[in-house]
Amino acid sequence: MAIAKAERLMNLALCLLGTRRPLSKRELRGSIEAYLEANSEDSFNRMFERDKDDLRELGLVIETVENLEGDIGYLARRDSNRLPPVTLDAEEAAALGLAAKVWQQARLAGAASGALQKLRAAGMPEDAEPAEAHSALEPRIPVHEAAFEPLMLACRDRRPVVFDYRKATAARPETRQVEPWALECWRGHWYLAGWDRDRGAERVFRLSRITGKVRSRAAKFTAPVPDVVTVRETVAGWAGDIADRSALIKLRSGSGYPLRAKATAVRELGEGWDELEIPYGHGLDAWLVEFGPDVVVLEPAELRADVVDRLRAVAKG
Repeated sequence: MAIAKAERLMNLALCLLGTRRPLSKRELRGSIEAYLEANSEDSFNRMFERDKDDLRELGLVIETVENLEGDIGYLARRDSNRLPPVTLDAEEAAALGLAAKVWQQARLAGAASGALQKLRAAGMPEDAEPAEAHSALEPRIPVHEAAFEPLMLACRDRRPVVFDYRKATAARPETRQVEPWALECWRGHWYLAGWDRDRGAERVFRLSRITGKVRSRAAKFTAPVPDVVTVRETVAGWAGDIADRSALIKLRSGSGYPLRAKATAVRELGEGWDELEIPYGHGLDAWLVEFGPDVVVLEPAELRADVVDRLRAVAKG
């Protein structure tokens, strides 16, 4: 079956590349033996549409042309499908190989592997990829959230989405209508930045708090999409990385090493506790809650109240 399909795809590609005018489905069916053997017109149509999609996925640019009589034809112009030579030096090829390895634990692993194969076919030196046997450290971007792939596609295609989202302070999720801008990984967590239609403002959503399926909508964006750099600053601010004040917390000895790495001052209190001064920005309360009973907020009072509210919400389920 695999050989038959490969032969069918090759024959279709040659037909589309070898013509100077668009070929109709009827002409293509009469030129390719596998199509002639189709049991019915519906069977041929399904086979042809799948083959056309597969060729486009492989990188072939197939044009759909309508003539004056309204008939549809297909062709693949050679000038549109002629790639310039790939001139990558060893360092550039190694960087691309390393970038593909980053996604090996994510749903993008197949796409990354396919991209490397296309680059090799175009002349990328295979021996320029980082050798696994000699790599002491290899980057990984784990993506466990089911919402990642549909949101990534929605960001790419500029499609609004609808999903159920549970805030850290809420016991139940609520429906959000969002125009997605970009996905960013911050401190090991994935965030979506976008325009919240119901609130009429930009918002950041942590993917691990999205429940159920992400549903896309066939509609246009109503708000302008900002520059990527601005989106990253927005995520950083909501994730608590932009701080304008300081907070004082008690941290159990031997725990909370990410907090200790952020601390500007540490003092031993005795009895198994330390006192830390850490930068205080938006989102710090959500981060502190993750450490549970190992953290006690001393100052400021509003941060302590926010952490207590979040813990109560978690306790209520």
